[in-house]
Amino acid sequence: MTQDSNLFMSIGKQIKDEYGRTIGKTASFAVSPNGRIDSVYIEQGNSKIIKYPAENLKVEDSEIILLSKTKMEATTLSDQIPLIWRKDQALKELLEKKKISPEVHEDLHKSFDGVLNQLKSEGQTLMENFDKETARCAREIKELNYALVNLEIEHEIGKVDEQSYQTSFTTIQECLKAANTEKSELEAIKSKLSNILLGETPPLPEQEIEGEPTEELKAEEEAQKQALTPPIPSPNLPEPPVVVYVKEVGESST
Repeated sequence: MTQDSNLFMSIGKQIKDEYGRTIGKTASFAVSPNGRIDSVYIEQGNSKIIKYPAENLKVEDSEIILLSKTKMEATTLSDQIPLIWRKDQALKELLEKKKISPEVHEDLHKSFDGVLNQLKSEGQTLMENFDKETARCAREIKELNYALVNLEIEHEIGKVDEQSYQTSFTTIQECLKAANTEKSELEAIKSKLSNILLGETPPLPEQEIEGEPTEELKAEEEAQKQALTPPIPSPNLPEPPVVVYVKEVGESST
């Protein structure tokens, strides 16, 4: 993350995740000699302090938000893999145009191929992390649904008063919304990353891994296709000759 002086002023303040859930409070920092924050210590409310890399945090509207490490790694891989693939393709084109020697091509191709295989290996491990995170969300959603049903039952038989019921109902619904949103995003990111790892032609780095292509992106892609279409011949050039075959009337075949 970009270093922000607000981080130094966040001691004792709450830190939330991307879905609005409270993670804990800032307890301290790990600061390098040059004054850069390397890590943040977060107290999670159970007398347990966990250290998080500073790049996993961002300051947004005076709030400190803890970003998902799994999602950040997926975004990085979704940029790096297509970039290496494109470089290797450009290297091949240079060889075909005889701008580089076969020896240079072979050396660089092995280098790109090695990096690409390493990134794909990291991607496979990350896919397993996505499975674990998605399973966690599914369990959380199931438990919250049970909690909601039990709340409804106790309220129905008069064991829970209306004010307590409304407060608990709102809390559970907010938690359900956060868990469902997180699960959906994890599944979408995993699907995109899987396409990159298995696809023959990975998407361009600038294409976002989350969600479907926007209408603007589709329009841009269509414009690129039209730009690649061969231009119409100039009117100054002569038209190609047209040959017309005419069969004479009365001509008989032999």
